[in-house]
Amino acid sequence: MDTQAASTEQGRRTRDAIVEAAADLMYRNGVAATSVDKVLNACGAGKSQMYHYFKNKDQLVDAVIDLFLERILANQPNIKDLRTFADFDHWAETVLDIHRGPLGPLACPLGNVAGELGDDEHMAKLLDKAYTQWESYLANGIVSLRDKGEVRADTDAGRVAQTMMACLQGGLLLGHLRRDLTPIQDSLAVALTHLRGFEATAS
Repeated sequence: MDTQAASTEQGRRTRDAIVEAAADLMYRNGVAATSVDKVLNACGAGKSQMYHYFKNKDQLVDAVIDLFLERILANQPNIKDLRTFADFDHWAETVLDIHRGPLGPLACPLGNVAGELGDDEHMAKLLDKAYTQWESYLANGIVSLRDKGEVRADTDAGRVAQTMMACLQGGLLLGHLRRDLTPIQDSLAVALTHLRGFEATAS
């Protein structure tokens, strides 16, 4: 991402405030409906500050995608420490807990942007990079299982992680649209069942 880095603590706070305001507006209203003026009104920054850090709205969206991924991973801290099948079960419960609140099931912020901007080549690459990083933690956990001989040696960790992510994203979409946790529960169950389908059998 070609953006101007903040060189002072005040500058970092200003830049962060711009990105956070943009993220909140884009999550609620969509990217197209979120103008630069609305972002600046929300965070109290000026246009000169905005354009000091971001050349245009596209660069701001780039930063918002990064922030969305950061927030997603912060809400799933155990995704970075998957070592056993039980760890994957715990991760799935963590995801469900996020969506059990009074406002849930929540829309996936990356899914929202993908639905709106997925046909844009530049944005598609950025979104794919974010999803790939998210998937990488699942893949790392599957590699740990493979290294311990708990899944078959020929298990393609990246492909299994991709399938699990596809299940989760579909569940999140339908769960949010229907205001029903069941699609998320079922999609995660399918994802975990798919993973266990590669479990090594005792000889």
